[in-house]
Amino acid sequence: MRERHSTATGYTIGSLAHTAGVNVETVRYYQRKGLMPEPARQYGGIRRYTAADLGRLRFIKSAQRLGFSLEEIGELLRLEDGTSCAEARRLGEAKLMAVRRKLSDLQGIETALSSLVTQCGDARVRVRCPLIDALQRADSAA
Repeated sequence: MRERHSTATGYTIGSLAHTAGVNVETVRYYQRKGLMPEPARQYGGIRRYTAADLGRLRFIKSAQRLGFSLEEIGELLRLEDGTSCAEARRLGEAKLMAVRRKLSDLQGIETALSSLVTQCGDARVRVRCPLIDALQRADSAA
């Protein structure tokens, strides 16, 4: 994506958001959450963001794509100086374990749904739909 700014003046919030592929309100939200700095207003009342701010915004989006929550991203950002690689690794390993648990859960759901959908198409199965029946039984058991 082409960067729309002058290196001498930095990014406006709009050009920062555009270059990073996010909405201006996303940048403001990250600022309220303490993930992005809010630069002082320059002459004319316009805030100017730096290339480092763009890098931080891109880091946040990359971490989100990997499934990290904003709280977890805040922890990673506190470790960004590179001196705490072991702690960053611990956070990454915890996220990896959570992803593997979700995958396992999703595989179980896929197996159950596949079986129920197959039974729905089986003309030999009783008149009541097995999928609807299983869901109603699950709801009454909860």
